[in-house]
Amino acid sequence: MQSRLQTSRSSSLRTIAAAGAVTLLLSTPSLAQQPAGNEAAHQAFNNSCRTCHSVKEGDNRLGPNLNKILGRKAGALPDYNYSSAMKDAGFVWDQDKLARFMVKPDEVVSGNKMQPYGGISAEEAGKIVAYLQAGGTP
Repeated sequence: MQSRLQTSRSSSLRTIAAAGAVTLLLSTPSLAQQPAGNEAAHQAFNNSCRTCHSVKEGDNRLGPNLNKILGRKAGALPDYNYSSAMKDAGFVWDQDKLARFMVKPDEVVSGNKMQPYGGISAEEAGKIVAYLQAGGTP
């Protein structure tokens, strides 16, 4: 009698565990559906920056290329026509300054050329900075 009771309990526990596993699988989005961090950062760059900027050295567009921007003096690429405000900004781009510039360009460099294009969220700016810090590779 006791072995039949143990078999019944064991069977019930397996059923409960299986139901829990199915519930967990159905309620959690698939990892394949969620972009990896680098992919999300690359997508953020494409959505917010790629029209005017490139990460390829020497590929200046409406805006300067962003290749190795972190650690670069603001307004310092020799082959891009920066605003005088950016040329005279007098700082080196770091993660914080670049993220703040993307969110509110005029608060970082008043009179810059990017004014009408800024205004992305701080979250998106963080993703883009991560993308640029990784060398612009997805």
